[in-house]
Amino acid sequence: MDPVVLIGIGLAMGVFGGMLGIGGSLVMIPALVLFYGEDQHLYQSASMICNVFVALASIIGHRKAGTLVPAVLRRMIPAAMIGIVLGVALSNVPFFAGRNSYLLARLFGAYLAAVAIYNMARMFATPMPSVNGSDPDAYQTPVLKGIATGIGAITGLAAGLLGIGAGSVATPAQQFFLRLPLKRAMSNSASVIVGIAWIGAIYKTATLPRHGIAVSESLFIAACIIPTALLGGFLGGHLMHLMHRHVVRGLFVAVCLAGAWRLLTVPPGG
Repeated sequence: MDPVVLIGIGLAMGVFGGMLGIGGSLVMIPALVLFYGEDQHLYQSASMICNVFVALASIIGHRKAGTLVPAVLRRMIPAAMIGIVLGVALSNVPFFAGRNSYLLARLFGAYLAAVAIYNMARMFATPMPSVNGSDPDAYQTPVLKGIATGIGAITGLAAGLLGIGAGSVATPAQQFFLRLPLKRAMSNSASVIVGIAWIGAIYKTATLPRHGIAVSESLFIAACIIPTALLGGFLGGHLMHLMHRHVVRGLFVAVCLAGAWRLLTVPPGG
């Protein structure tokens, strides 16, 4: 793999990941497939490693803007930790092994298409009532605690299965079920990614040899991408708070559609 191409992918991953609270895999994995063909288990491992650093860089901007909601995060993160372990285990089952690894790419593409359609609908729908989230007493009822826990579990499962940060799961779920504003939901998503991606990265990378992939391949990709992804994540985290929510959502939809097209058309055996 050409390090220059990987460096460019890292910059794009960081900017979009930090700006949209998605960890960057929605950019990184389709881009790797575009340039190098399908190798989903390898790309998932590398993207999980990179997600930790991209989300960590973007949190600096989110914390400065004061948009995190600790009461929700205390429920989401532990559940997401369990979910990501189960998700990685599911991605390693024989059904997705060997030449069938392209099915993970197709599954990822279908997921991106669904997310894009949902967000396009939200762009033209009447805004849902939202809760500011800054009140420390908010989200303390048993029902809301349970909802936040459930969102975390589903987020982790999707992250482990597809190799994504899963902000594209956590963000709309927090908006719909917890009535959080878009930017607060995205900030929380970045925090969840930081809390769980390292677990998925260690687990997925350790299981690469069973798919005939050397761990060093994943580490090489991550080493090339992380430096510019860090820079991009820092810039993206700040940009998100300077942009109108419709612009943020529009960019999110465009990224999802581009990724969906590439992954849904990947041939078996790349």
